[in-house]
Amino acid sequence: MSAARSVLERLLRRAESARLRGADEHVSLPMGSTREYTDLRSLAELERFHAEVALAERDGAVSVQREARSGDGSRLLRLGVADLPALARHLDVPLLDDRVTEAASRLAAWVERFPVIADVLDAWRSGRKLRSCGPEAARDLSDAAIAVAARADDAGHERILRRESVRLFGDSKRLEKLTTWLELLVTGELAASGLSKEEVWSAIGLRREPQPLLISGCGRVVLTDASAPLVRPYLGLPVESVQSVAVTADYVLSIENLASFHDAALSPDAAAGLLLYTGGMPSPAWRTAYARILESLPSTCPVYHWGDIDEGGFRIAAVLAGAARGAGRVLQPWLMSPTDLEASLLRIADVPSTPVLAAMCHWASRAGWEPLAQTLMQQPIRLEQERLDPVMPTPESSTR
Repeated sequence: MSAARSVLERLLRRAESARLRGADEHVSLPMGSTREYTDLRSLAELERFHAEVALAERDGAVSVQREARSGDGSRLLRLGVADLPALARHLDVPLLDDRVTEAASRLAAWVERFPVIADVLDAWRSGRKLRSCGPEAARDLSDAAIAVAARADDAGHERILRRESVRLFGDSKRLEKLTTWLELLVTGELAASGLSKEEVWSAIGLRREPQPLLISGCGRVVLTDASAPLVRPYLGLPVESVQSVAVTADYVLSIENLASFHDAALSPDAAAGLLLYTGGMPSPAWRTAYARILESLPSTCPVYHWGDIDEGGFRIAAVLAGAARGAGRVLQPWLMSPTDLEASLLRIADVPSTPVLAAMCHWASRAGWEPLAQTLMQQPIRLEQERLDPVMPTPESSTR
């Protein structure tokens, strides 16, 4: 990039910023303190700089103040923006308004289905970047919408990430590159969610590799074309085939993380319950199987969830609570409140920042756990599930 173009582009950016603030967009730069100009050493460099500025001036893009006493009057004192659109045309750089208009046109078909896209466009229109990107990311956001819509229309099945990427885009890695926009559409929020990329993919039914539903209990499970006895410590089943269970269980406990599920399934006390591994963020197909399992159990059987005490953990709990409500059940927290933990664990727990704590309490409330949210406000902690040893619910647990 030439020195003159660098200065002209800087003028363009400043003028656009001024326009967004409602200020005078006819901004200017003093050339005596502009390094691109003052660092020029050779006559050829000066002549090239002056020639490029003269062309922009001829196009009506910039105003130029020259020093009259410099002999030929060529020495530049100040460059200003005479006409912002003219400067953008001269540089062949689309203005923000034009870029947002183009982005809005590309995304128009998706705004009704994904209302957060309207918020994205408003943010871009105001000059904000999201996920470090501006309107130039509209194609990526549009492709993300194609993927999320395709998975929502096929919510009863899980798909392999790279195969689905090839099917939709002819590129096995395209979906992975779109993860940040998939997250935005899945959550409906402009701010980052705290979900891992695997949890984002799972939320729309994508997995790196096939993920069985891991279940631990005593009884039988009814599949699409057969039934099978449950075994301990656990059994892995195709999630789409699970129809119902016939078990004797004092409780149902879903568990967010794999290591904690394995530890819990090996506990002698686990034989009294039905344990389910969510695979992090449960996919739509997993939630469908979960609802079928809950519907096949007695209404008196309490339903618990044990996950990380952090933003992602409570977000997952809120998703599970919604699935439980759809099955006519109430999800209760297990080992996710400061009051559930020993003093030694409280001492090693992290203290979340104010924004993270607010998000944790928000999602705890969305799960229907308002008392837990209030406890977190009074005693803020953040703790991974794996720091806890498994403890199984008892008949007295539901009365706590």
